[in-house]
Amino acid sequence: MNNGPRVLDHPLYVLLREENIAEFNRRRANGEPVSLAGAMLRSLDLRGLDADGLDLRDACLRGCDLRGIDFRTARLEGATLTEARVSGCYFPGALSAEEIRLSLEKGTRLRLSAG
Repeated sequence: MNNGPRVLDHPLYVLLREENIAEFNRRRANGEPVSLAGAMLRSLDLRGLDADGLDLRDACLRGCDLRGIDFRTARLEGATLTEARVSGCYFPGALSAEEIRLSLEKGTRLRLSAG
């Protein structure tokens, strides 16, 4: 995803942009697939998002309210968390606290450790 974050043409993406998290979760739970790789999600309130298995590679989560989301099984490689609210979040074990801090404070893209 080298072209930077983008607006996606997908109905589930539209639900997130409208901050309709409950409907997004319901439709995913019913088997509707979605990839949010490279998605522009800047400044959204995503609290309550079921991120289980969600592909957020290279997504822009700048300024998002992510409090309480469990990202342990989400794909976050290359995503950025600049100025996001992340208290109470779970992150993948391969994602170090330093990586999270650098992304929050400096805007670096998340890199998972190999170990």
